[in-house]
Amino acid sequence: MPESPRILAVLSPNVPFDDLFDAAACTRIESVARWKTPGRAYGAEDIPGQELAEADVILGGWGMPVLDDAFLDRAPNLRAVIYAAGSVKHFVTDAVWRRGIQVSTSAWANALPVAEYTVAAILFTGKNAFGLREHYRDARSEDGLRSEFRRIGNYRSTVGIIGASRIGRRVLTLLREFDLEVLLYDPFVTTEEATELGARKVELDELCATCGVVSIHAPELPSTRHLLDARRLELLRDGATLINTARGSLVDTDALIAQLTSGRLNAVLDVVEPMPADGSPLFTLPNVFLTPHVAGSFGRELHRLGDSAVAELERYASGQELAHAVSRRELTRSA
Repeated sequence: MPESPRILAVLSPNVPFDDLFDAAACTRIESVARWKTPGRAYGAEDIPGQELAEADVILGGWGMPVLDDAFLDRAPNLRAVIYAAGSVKHFVTDAVWRRGIQVSTSAWANALPVAEYTVAAILFTGKNAFGLREHYRDARSEDGLRSEFRRIGNYRSTVGIIGASRIGRRVLTLLREFDLEVLLYDPFVTTEEATELGARKVELDELCATCGVVSIHAPELPSTRHLLDARRLELLRDGATLINTARGSLVDTDALIAQLTSGRLNAVLDVVEPMPADGSPLFTLPNVFLTPHVAGSFGRELHRLGDSAVAELERYASGQELAHAVSRRELTRSA
């Protein structure tokens, strides 16, 4: 029998190890792999040189060091990186691919809570729950509700999805349960593929001009920076809601704040670039629902990421193909 792989756990000091890997996960790890310090993860700055030199697999999470030639020269035995989080673009370099190191991500698991957050936001905003809340706070009665809000509701409303990414596809799947017309913009998806996903493919300008709710799920690439710029934000219908759980850079924040301050648009924002400073109107505008980048795995949901990574480690140790391997080509089009 071949020896079980030696692993090294690398994780940001701000993320407790047991937030990702509970006792059951640790037992599974120890049944297929060896590590010198069970239940211990090192930060990128304090990885012991001997452990790095001996490691066959890095079991990582947020806080991974950049895997460049200088780092990998210190890890001559490294054969796989199993990442218990989402995007690997910030630490995987060409040196990883040149050396034939396998990379796996738990992005699929992180997509689930983001999609759930998004669908909740779509349904809540379609009902104009935030506008109703403000009205009820002011009026303290139900008078005028049926006349002022007579056109709200999700039945046969039009929702736009920007990007058939892993998260975007999960959102599309969840939306099938509701009586909605769903439009999709994604330059890499055919009309037939969009139909199979339960949506109608359109160009981005048409999506912006047509939909009452627009949700962003495109990757952060040079070509997608300010994808929703001042011109496209102006195309959005009066009273439309923009949802962004992707990356703040995809929206021109100054242009969006101008639209929100005027009251013409509404927004559900889990990401903003730059991060709003104290005094930003995003904190106080009644038509903005702002959260601090928590749509992804948070709290109990982190254990799903850890369990995903452990399952990949089990596959690697038994000689199976990784279920969630990342390819070099994929990274050119993904977040």
